[in-house]
Amino acid sequence: MIDIKENKLARSKQRKQAIAFAIFRVLSYSIVAILFIILTFIIMKGVKVINWNFITQMPEEGMTKGGIYPAIIGTLCLVAGSMIFAFPIGVLAAIYMNEYVKDGIAKKIIKQMTNNLAGIPSIVFGLFGMSLFVNKLHFGDSILAGSLTLGLLALPVVIRTTEEALKAVDNTFRQASLGLGATKWQTTRRVVLPISFPNIITGLILAIGRVSGETAPILFTVAAYFLPKLPTSIFDQAMALPYHLYVISTSGTNIEESRPIAYGTAMVLIIIVLIANLLANGLRKYFGNKVKMN
Repeated sequence: MIDIKENKLARSKQRKQAIAFAIFRVLSYSIVAILFIILTFIIMKGVKVINWNFITQMPEEGMTKGGIYPAIIGTLCLVAGSMIFAFPIGVLAAIYMNEYVKDGIAKKIIKQMTNNLAGIPSIVFGLFGMSLFVNKLHFGDSILAGSLTLGLLALPVVIRTTEEALKAVDNTFRQASLGLGATKWQTTRRVVLPISFPNIITGLILAIGRVSGETAPILFTVAAYFLPKLPTSIFDQAMALPYHLYVISTSGTNIEESRPIAYGTAMVLIIIVLIANLLANGLRKYFGNKVKMN
C-alpha cells in the first residue's frame, strides 16, 4: 500500500512538473513569436523605402522626402553621450552600495530611491531636464542637455544591473584577496570588477535599449522638428530617430504618404539598437573569456 501511494504521489508530481514546464515553454515561445511578428511587420513595411539615399541624404520638404541621415547621427550622439554619463556613474554608485555601505537604513533608503527613480515616467525626466539643463544651466536645446537627461533616465538601470552582477561574485574571492593583504579597493578593482564585468555589460545593453527609443525626454531638451544639417558641437540641436518617427506619423496633411518613411525610420532604429547590442554582447563575451583564461 505504501509503495502504491508513493508511486501515485510521484506520478502526480511528475504531471504537475510536466504541466508547469509546458506552460513555461508556451510563454517563452509566445514572447519569441510576438517579437518575430513585430520585426516582420516593421521589416515588410520599411524595407520598401530603405536604400542608400534614404540613409545618407538630408531630409527634404518638411521630412516627407529625402533621407534621415541627420536623425541617425543625432541618435548616435545622444546614445553615446548618455552612456558616457550614466555608465561610469552607475557602476561606481553600485560598487559603493554593494561593497562599502553596510546593511542598514541608509542602504535601504538608497535602494528605494533608486527603484523610485526607475519608476518615474520618461516625460517627467524630460521636464526636469528642460528645467535644469536647458533653462537653469543655460545649455539650451542641445545634445549636451539631451544626453544628460537620457543619462539620468538610464542611471537606475545601470545601477541595479551592476549591483546584481557584483552580488553574483562569490564572497570567497573577496575573502581570499583580503586574506593575502589586499585592501578593500584593490580587492574590488582587481578581483570583483573583472569577474563581474561581463554581467555589468548587460546593464549597458539594457540602458542603450532604454534610451535609444525615448521620445519624451529629447522632445523637451534637444530634438528639432526639421533640421537638414549635422550638429557641429554638443551645444547644437539635433534631429533624432524617435522624434522623427513621431512627427512624420502624427503631423502634417500627408500622413498616409509619409507612412512608409515612418516604417523605414523604425526599421533603421531597430537595426541601430541591434548593432549596439551585438557590439555590447561581443564586448561581454571578450571579457568573459578573459576572466576564464585568468
